[in-house]
Amino acid sequence: MRVVIGSDLDGMQLKDVIKEQLIANGYEVIDKSESPSEDFVESTLAIVNELKQNDESMGIAIDGYGVGSFITATKIKGVIAAEVSDERSAYMTREHNNARLITLGSKIVGQELALNIVKEFLAADYDGGRHQIRVDMLNKMA
Repeated sequence: MRVVIGSDLDGMQLKDVIKEQLIANGYEVIDKSESPSEDFVESTLAIVNELKQNDESMGIAIDGYGVGSFITATKIKGVIAAEVSDERSAYMTREHNNARLITLGSKIVGQELALNIVKEFLAADYDGGRHQIRVDMLNKMA
């Protein structure tokens, strides 16, 4: 699986920990902020643009609180993103909402929790079915 990841300065350390773990687990990782982005808008847009070019990719954006990256991502038509700080929400947003991007706050979640969140997000598959009606509605918005 291909995972696109990026962060601003506040999220850089957590991004590097997640990236290292993903690579160790055999994921193809595309790092859109090898050096920290000036702010979360820049790093999130780089991730979203990459996701829009490759429908099979999943994304992870990290900033101080996760909110800025979430707001940025949801401004882009066709992007379903979720700000998450627990494993269950990460899993369910993928399974029910077909979210392809999660945002994390480095000042909210610690390293171990962040790794578990990412693991659950990437382990989930979109269920489709009755959820597709809402996903279609979300994809029409921006």
